[in-house]
Amino acid sequence: MEAITIKDIAKALNLSTSTVSRALRDSYEINVETKRLVLEYATKMDYRPNPIAQGLKENRSRAIAVIVPEIANNFFSEAITGIEDVANAMGYDVVIFQSHESYEKEVSNVRNVVARRVDGLLISISNQTKDVSHLSDLHERGFPLVFFDRVSDDIDTYKVVADNFSGAFKATDHLLSTGKKRIAHITSSAGLYITKERLSGYKAALEKHEIPFDANLVHYCVNFGYKEMEGIIESILSVDPMPDAIFTASDRLALACFEILLTRGIRCPEDLALIGFTNLKVAHLLSPALTTVTQPAFEIGQTAVELLIDLIEKKKRMSSTFMIKLPTELVVRASSGSKVPGFGGS
Repeated sequence: MEAITIKDIAKALNLSTSTVSRALRDSYEINVETKRLVLEYATKMDYRPNPIAQGLKENRSRAIAVIVPEIANNFFSEAITGIEDVANAMGYDVVIFQSHESYEKEVSNVRNVVARRVDGLLISISNQTKDVSHLSDLHERGFPLVFFDRVSDDIDTYKVVADNFSGAFKATDHLLSTGKKRIAHITSSAGLYITKERLSGYKAALEKHEIPFDANLVHYCVNFGYKEMEGIIESILSVDPMPDAIFTASDRLALACFEILLTRGIRCPEDLALIGFTNLKVAHLLSPALTTVTQPAFEIGQTAVELLIDLIEKKKRMSSTFMIKLPTELVVRASSGSKVPGFGGS
């Protein structure tokens, strides 16, 4: 059967299309009895509004764009699931773009977002992004924009993140509490918000335990490439005395550490304890199981899209509380050298 239209309802009830349209929108201009007739008939005939026609009338597409560095990254795939969960329930479609950690690709993605005339944008910026003028231009024109996870301090809009400082502090404090003294920290690009926050948490834990911060123990992995990680691990292993633990700013980096240390005969956690940040779904299946910090990726996606849709529909005015931080949790397993029942910790 073909979908019933407003014209069909109007013809069946001997009403004008404008009267039916207003009745379906619960307009005060239409009397109660007419509204009842229209709504009963629409329900009986399983009437569904045409989203394309609605969008044209409202000058809205009922679609939002999401730009992430990489969908294959477990954090972003979970965040996108959270975004779609809320957006679809509220009648919005989601268009997804990947920057692949490229500033140029991100700028191109933003151009495509504008060309597609979506109603708003959720973005987590790339590793290479330092200049955010392509996003500032959108924001200054009143285009609804919300950052999540990787955010910019240069644009005053909503930003939804995990509590990166607290997560890094708990991870480093845990290692120090188990007797580790020299903890290397492998992180992402120095300019990223998450990098700064996790480094600050790492430093704060060192300060708590009265251990001096050593900048030589901090390594930045910009491109997340295997060769780049090999060079970083070689640097860590060549230091005298060698670090007794590594805290990585992502599980992706932790997995590379696992692989490279294994090829060099370095035992984890006996020779080097290891902690990640994300809590991949396979983290507990590794050998040894990976101690890591859980980020609420799904909830970050949900919160970010709720804020964006509120901005689109003008239900929320921008407040002074731009940054929304969701809690992180340290999940202790065997790789950090702790004695965890069932995981063979040492």
